[in-house]
Amino acid sequence: MIRPAALVALASCLLACVLSEGCAAPGDPTARHAIVPTAVTDLAARQYGNAFALTFTLPARSIDREALAEHPTIEIYRAALPPGAAPDKKTAWHLAYTIPSEQVDPYLKAGHIEFHDPLAADDFARPAGSLAAYKVRTRSAKTRASEDSNMVTARIYPAPEAPLDVKVDVTESALTVTWAEAAMPPGASSRIYRVYRGEIESAQENPPRDVSQAKLKIPLEFAGSSPSTDFRDPRFEFGIPYLYTVRSVAQFGADFVESADSPPALVTPRDVFPPAAPTSLEITIVPATPQGPAYVELSWAISPEGDLAGYSVYRGDAEDAPGDRVSTDILPSPTFRDISVLPGRRYYYRVSAFDRAGNESPKSSAVVADVP
Repeated sequence: MIRPAALVALASCLLACVLSEGCAAPGDPTARHAIVPTAVTDLAARQYGNAFALTFTLPARSIDREALAEHPTIEIYRAALPPGAAPDKKTAWHLAYTIPSEQVDPYLKAGHIEFHDPLAADDFARPAGSLAAYKVRTRSAKTRASEDSNMVTARIYPAPEAPLDVKVDVTESALTVTWAEAAMPPGASSRIYRVYRGEIESAQENPPRDVSQAKLKIPLEFAGSSPSTDFRDPRFEFGIPYLYTVRSVAQFGADFVESADSPPALVTPRDVFPPAAPTSLEITIVPATPQGPAYVELSWAISPEGDLAGYSVYRGDAEDAPGDRVSTDILPSPTFRDISVLPGRRYYYRVSAFDRAGNESPKSSAVVADVP
């Protein structure tokens, strides 16, 4: 028999279950709250050609510090502001783009998103100095998005033209990039050029029409800037395939606007540059003795090349003759002993240097040896 007090307690318990999310039998899974990604805090925007490049770090954890099982969906909000304005509670934001979770990868590089928002004719028709404002939300569940990101604004300017006719010349000490001068946009006070370089997959032989079609092994990185239409890049290695692209940069007051990428130029520099000829050859003639025949000792100055592999020695019977190689192997040091000389003969010696790519230098000036 159940006492009245117990019935009241049981009824209260059942009512609490109904009013809450429900009662679960022992062992049933417990309903969890929606997973909410952390808010983006490093949203940035800059004009790149006729588009704004938006960059930010993609959240990898929830507000509960749990790792997200997959990329969150990205929502990009945009607002148009008059010159000098700032976003406030009255700003009319609209959802410009939604990037579903399964489509995030093409925009993701090393944990950072880069998304380009094309500018339309209406954007350029607005008064000079008009602004575009952006903010971002992400979500792992349909029911709840993250908090808003930081808000950024950027002024809209006429973009400079991209440089054309980009070429790369290989020298022993640098890769020299040249291009045709690009026209200045109206209202710009000055212009410079920025050069970007990446490493491409070695199997890609034909130049792509634009950078987005290139198969990059190492992404584009800023190589340097130039006020003129040429740039010297000394930081390279022979045998590595590089891609170069150039952007013109126009200045509007305190703001700078980059053009779109130039058509890319591909180059795989080859070491076809021989070392300098050895110098300061000296000869010592050692006469024959009862213990052994005469021989000639040669020495010369160490070659300064950083990729030096060694030296070869040539011997001839006439001063203007190239001679024949008498050193069987590449000599690692600047000395050589010739034990194949004959008494009473005159010999002319020359020395060349080799680098690790197999390039041989011109031969040195000849030195003469008269064997007694």
